[in-house]
Amino acid sequence: MKVTKRQKTWVELDTEKVYNLKDAIETLRGFASKKFDESLEIAVKLGIDITKADQNIRGMLSLPNGTGKKVRVAVFTNDKQADAKKAGADVVGGDELIEKVAGGQIDFDRVIATPDMMPKMSKVAKILGPKGLMPNPKLGTVTNNVAEAVATAKAGQIEYRPEKNGIVHAGVGKMSFTTEKLIENATALIEQLKKVKPSSSKGQYILGCSVATTQGPGLKVEVK
Repeated sequence: MKVTKRQKTWVELDTEKVYNLKDAIETLRGFASKKFDESLEIAVKLGIDITKADQNIRGMLSLPNGTGKKVRVAVFTNDKQADAKKAGADVVGGDELIEKVAGGQIDFDRVIATPDMMPKMSKVAKILGPKGLMPNPKLGTVTNNVAEAVATAKAGQIEYRPEKNGIVHAGVGKMSFTTEKLIENATALIEQLKKVKPSSSKGQYILGCSVATTQGPGLKVEVK
């Protein structure tokens, strides 16, 4: 695999060093792309066994400073279409929208549905599910208050869920954000993960944490 000129500069980094969050972000700024606004990605390894239902945490979090990303929101509804459009939803529809998705047309990043649509959504569950787009009442994406749900999604809400090895990955802002805002966002996620610690999880809960830019190197970060 060819090593790019940018990647060659990474040898200057001490990847075994554990940084505090502020120093890690400031260090990564020196390696961020000048061609586009990269995101700051965080990975938190948790001491959980997601094969156990009571340890498989999942939820939504509104970051204090948003994500900096434009989120395209789709609302599946028949009766609340006017509310969804007024709130700024990018894609709105009912039965006809389900047919479009069934045909492979997906041009959105987040899905909200009214409760009456959920039985019909089963037709596209195998399409939306693997992409993490299937509406879920526990995540607030199945609701009759579509205006509030759309506003929340647009404001910078992220979903957190661990992968099979217990690592939660999330984007917590753009590198164009101030360091203080990135710290606030990352800290909000870490504190939220602490709040939802499963009672059945024994021993050390947060096993490790690292941050990286979208296409940049990763640095280990201490979590107090």
